[in-house]
Amino acid sequence: MMNFTKLPGTNMVETFCIIKSCEKKQTSKGSPYLDLLLYDTAGEIAAKLWDYNEDCHGIFAVDDFVKVRGILSLYNGVEQLRIEKIRKINDEDNIRIEDFVPSAEYRGEDMLEELFAAISTFEDPELAKIATAILNEYKEKLLYWPAAYKLHHAIRGGLLYHTLTIVRLAESICKVYSFVDRDLLIAGAILHDIAKVEEFEITGTGLAAGYSTEGNLLGHIVKGVLNLEKLAEQLGTPRETLMLLQHMILSHHGQPEYGAAVFPMFIEAELLSQLDLMDARMYEMAKALETTEIGDFSPRQWALDNRRLYNHGRKKIKAKANLLEADPDSG
Repeated sequence: MMNFTKLPGTNMVETFCIIKSCEKKQTSKGSPYLDLLLYDTAGEIAAKLWDYNEDCHGIFAVDDFVKVRGILSLYNGVEQLRIEKIRKINDEDNIRIEDFVPSAEYRGEDMLEELFAAISTFEDPELAKIATAILNEYKEKLLYWPAAYKLHHAIRGGLLYHTLTIVRLAESICKVYSFVDRDLLIAGAILHDIAKVEEFEITGTGLAAGYSTEGNLLGHIVKGVLNLEKLAEQLGTPRETLMLLQHMILSHHGQPEYGAAVFPMFIEAELLSQLDLMDARMYEMAKALETTEIGDFSPRQWALDNRRLYNHGRKKIKAKANLLEADPDSG
């Protein structure tokens, strides 16, 4: 059930929400109406706008953010909304899209700033130049782009969030293993999934609606290598540096059966592959355990080798800003 506010002294409710589906239809008497499916973070509801008139009510489409007012009723035992008023949101409503769709824990601008800050500490100017250039080229899309269509980090801002998590993990690893080339590892982390900005078709909510033609035919690994080649030529990047970065992109899925073109063949490539896998699995495990009762097992997780996961309850997993994190006050 959606988050409705009851209007005092009336039988009406109102709320802000997103249009999930929208179809103009006609009644048996030929009167036009809108058949809609609305949703927010709490749920979704079928809605009808009877005697629909475009000039009077406006034109609406999937992914529009709207404010609706209407009357709740039961139809065949299912609650639905009869819309009395509907309009698109405006700046005065002070509505954030992140409050309505699964979104990264941090603002896109803040995540991007942290990545640029990491690059600013590079000792290798060539790696700094190419990593900066690639972020600048895609920064507008990176602010909201998801990392996947359905699996890990398939949320608004998920691509930057996944990338930033790996960069943070890489920073920690470099403090343990002094022989790791920090600049190379972090540059590879920033670049490894960058071509996902061309892999998906995105809705107005910042979520993936499916794969683009290039996403289906080439995929982000091949596109990442091709895009990097073109950019490196423009920047005059040394061939050896380019080759190392391309290998990290080609091998970051670890094994051919998971989409890697080659196995990782040097330390930083291996670390990137392991960190990428770890972050993906931690996200999927937390997501599954969030709704699993303490002492119980989750449903089988296809993305985790069809495993059922056990919630031991020593740390509470909860949703926060549409993401999952351990509760610091528990355990």
